[in-house]
Amino acid sequence: MSERPQNRLPAVLQNLALPVIGAPMFIASGPALVKAQCKAGIVGAFPALNARPPELLDAWLTEIQADLAAYKAAHPDAIVGPIAVNQIVHQSNDRLAHDVEVCVRHRVPIIISSLRAPPKEMMDAIHSYGGIVLHDVISIRHAQKALEAGVDGLILVAAGAGGHAGTLSPFVLVGEVRKFFAGPIALSGAIATGDAVLAAQAMGADFAYIGSRWLATKESNVDDAYREAIVSSAAADVVYTNLFTGVHGNYLKKSIINAGLDPDNLPQADKTVMNFGSGSGSKIKAWRDIWGAGQGVGLIDEVASVADIVQRMSAEYAAAKKRLQI
Repeated sequence: MSERPQNRLPAVLQNLALPVIGAPMFIASGPALVKAQCKAGIVGAFPALNARPPELLDAWLTEIQADLAAYKAAHPDAIVGPIAVNQIVHQSNDRLAHDVEVCVRHRVPIIISSLRAPPKEMMDAIHSYGGIVLHDVISIRHAQKALEAGVDGLILVAAGAGGHAGTLSPFVLVGEVRKFFAGPIALSGAIATGDAVLAAQAMGADFAYIGSRWLATKESNVDDAYREAIVSSAAADVVYTNLFTGVHGNYLKKSIINAGLDPDNLPQADKTVMNFGSGSGSKIKAWRDIWGAGQGVGLIDEVASVADIVQRMSAEYAAAKKRLQI
């Protein structure tokens, strides 16, 4: 496999310890997880909406940036990954303008936009200080619309990804997008090992976009029951439904049963209503009570630190390269 030259990528995405972007996960991704990911040399990300109330976003970014600067000063030879913040671009997100302004003030190097392509004023504000925008998509049409809006890179959310996910095979999604886009691509969908990171690159992506693997870490902001469910589950324990937010996603069957619902007979949600806090107008809350997870959970066998996981993935990645004589 011939590797694409690093210098075609934005500077902020070059020189990672492993070509991995930590996916921003509702509730689970907080300062502790992001700092650990960055210190391990990968991109650390969190959703802006995790910082509640809105004023907390400024405090989180201040804390993360100060901690990483101190770490870099104490370890000048270490590879420290950049921060990314996820912004939900949708009319239901009444915090968007505020959260983008805070990120611009902190000069967050990577913004991950979701659901809809960012408006021009948002793109201009992020580009004004050299920031880049990566937009996550589940279809070719969405990818084309995002590129028309001027995003710098794409996150292709393929079948099997945790949380909001698409249904296309990663081979198809990457292959078709590569026909018209040569820029940065991250691939998401049941990636939990270093071998899979290399496989993502082999099919044309630049980075693996990994979420569920970080749920079963000491640094994730979830309770032990969620961690234990990740470790004990397999692909067959993941349910694909739009009931809980109005957007189709993958969730752990155990959490659906715990909420008193039948995972094999879930109704369809109203597609015109998107709700990122609760499901179907009930007291059941997505992400808190209904646990998002990808089909890669069957490859997760223990709770470990982020540093240990990245180290293990790096060894698997190197071993896979050696095995294929790359």
